[in-house]
Amino acid sequence: MKKKKVNLRDIDPKEHKGEHSHDDGHNHSSPEELSNFRTYLPAIFSFVMLIVGIAIDYFDAFPFFKGWIRVVWYTVAYIPVGFPVIREGWNSILKGDFFTEFFLMSIATLGAFAIGEYPEGVAVMLFYAVGELFQNAAVNRAKRNIKALLDVRPNEALVYRDNDFVSVNPETVEIGEKIQVRVGEKVPLDGILLSEKGSFNTAALTGESKPDTIAKGEKVFAGSINLDGVIEVETTKEFKDSSIARILDMVENATARKSKTELFIRKFARIYTPIVVFLAIGLTFLPYFFVDDYVFRDWLYRALIFLVISCPCALVISIPLGYFGGLGAASRNGILFKGASFLDAMTKVNTVVMDKTGTVTKGVFKIKEVVNKSAFAEAEFMQYLMAMEEQSTHPIAKAILEYKADGADLEATEVSEVAGKGLKGTVNGRTVFVGNKALMTSNSIEVPSETDSIVESIVMVAIDGKFAGYVTIADELKEDAHQAIKQIREAGISKIIMLSGDKDSITQQVAKELNIDWAKGGLLPEDKLNEVEELKKQPETKVAFIGDGINDAPVLAASGVGIAMGGLGSDVAIETADVIIQTDQPSKIARAIKIGRSTRSIVWQNIGLAFGVKVIVLILGAGGLATMWEAVFADVGVALLAILNAVRLQKMKWKDS
Repeated sequence: MKKKKVNLRDIDPKEHKGEHSHDDGHNHSSPEELSNFRTYLPAIFSFVMLIVGIAIDYFDAFPFFKGWIRVVWYTVAYIPVGFPVIREGWNSILKGDFFTEFFLMSIATLGAFAIGEYPEGVAVMLFYAVGELFQNAAVNRAKRNIKALLDVRPNEALVYRDNDFVSVNPETVEIGEKIQVRVGEKVPLDGILLSEKGSFNTAALTGESKPDTIAKGEKVFAGSINLDGVIEVETTKEFKDSSIARILDMVENATARKSKTELFIRKFARIYTPIVVFLAIGLTFLPYFFVDDYVFRDWLYRALIFLVISCPCALVISIPLGYFGGLGAASRNGILFKGASFLDAMTKVNTVVMDKTGTVTKGVFKIKEVVNKSAFAEAEFMQYLMAMEEQSTHPIAKAILEYKADGADLEATEVSEVAGKGLKGTVNGRTVFVGNKALMTSNSIEVPSETDSIVESIVMVAIDGKFAGYVTIADELKEDAHQAIKQIREAGISKIIMLSGDKDSITQQVAKELNIDWAKGGLLPEDKLNEVEELKKQPETKVAFIGDGINDAPVLAASGVGIAMGGLGSDVAIETADVIIQTDQPSKIARAIKIGRSTRSIVWQNIGLAFGVKVIVLILGAGGLATMWEAVFADVGVALLAILNAVRLQKMKWKDS
């Protein structure tokens, strides 16, 4: 059975429910329904003709059903299902490819007709056609899954031009333009939310049905559906670079990247097919020299059975379909594999190395603790600190300014930066120092010894020459960080390592909290790369690295499997990685491993089933103990079972442990 290529460009994004239904009070068959009926019609016709012919033969109801009438009857039954296969075989021969499954099926069935086994010849082609229909149904299911992604591809954008919002093609919108999205509409391009807040359905991007609420200034992704109120967005990417366009491109290209198993089976089929053809020829003629009661017709029949059994359909079809099912299942779970080869690679991983910031933490600083040692109330103490930090652009300053302090805002003047130490200025007539311990000691300000044991980033405050207190700043763990590490271990990963550019003390604290085996902080990108290269030198170690930043790109490229956090991750990291976690949830890592293993398991089940049954029936056929009907099962029947087994991947649900 010939593999059907699925190309996203062949799927019409406008073909979704509702657009082609016009209710005028009458029942009309849609073009798609008519097309489906026409697809099944040849097989239905041949099946009816075959059953009627067999019934007449069995009951001997019509004495005239003999000779040329019987030949014509079964020939008419054969043509609808046999002619397309013979044509494919002939076209392959014209291209120089002789030994295909089409060639085998054509020779075997025409040979069956030549020796008078008409029902068997029709049956082989009929079941082959049924196998094709099953295969098409499985591929169409996968197409529908992909079409679900295409259906969220926006078709228009309301962009603000000439003092009004006008509808244009999203591909014409430039970076920095303002667009409007109404309730129920899809966000056409990636951007920053200009409105105060927005609620979005991001299921098509992340696989999560829970609405995502974001605030002003946060990222909005193309393909999200606006759920609440009219919003405005400032575009940050062109349409071709948007998140949804990137997903579609990845899914399309993923089907072109073959796994080693898939490539091996296709190469194997190229060698295997001519071998069985010559064995069949040998099975027909060689017994003449060794068997006393040699009957050409009997040995030809055995050879034809041998050819039908030997068709590599089950292998050539079900294996790519299995991987395609795995890719589709992963994308529905917010995990994008860039190819079937990475589904295979994920099954071999035994060591997971991860970055800290943006991978297991949110990458957003927040105040963890406020320690006020001044005579002021905490709110006033914070007003002094915030007045100074308003003059800074450091991420820590942004975290401090999110603090809600009561009272009137204070203003800092004469603010100057002390390189590598902090800020000095005047607030409300008082001299204020804000920074690290080095800033305090260089200005003869005594710092309490308790600060020496603090692991988190610390911002100290001195007012009028006296130590006034400090705040600690920390990056928050993601909600599913603990769950992620637990599930990765349950998935059979023997070693979990954390490598971070953050302070080693902070890295060790996070690693301890998450029960990670080994951690190292204060690393530059080249240091991370060196650590991973050292791990790879161990023969039994298969490394997957998870990161999100530009600095992680070299390690992602060097790892056995590079996994990028696709929501917050940098474009460079996403382009370099082999697997994208679109939801930014580290718990999806274990799910990716499970999907990879399930896919590989089903593929090998299919290989074992196909080889096992074929070997048994080939031996029986060569010994004259199997008829053409057993041959049909060994070929088409096994292919059907393998296809149904592969389809299971598209229906599986991977629950978090």
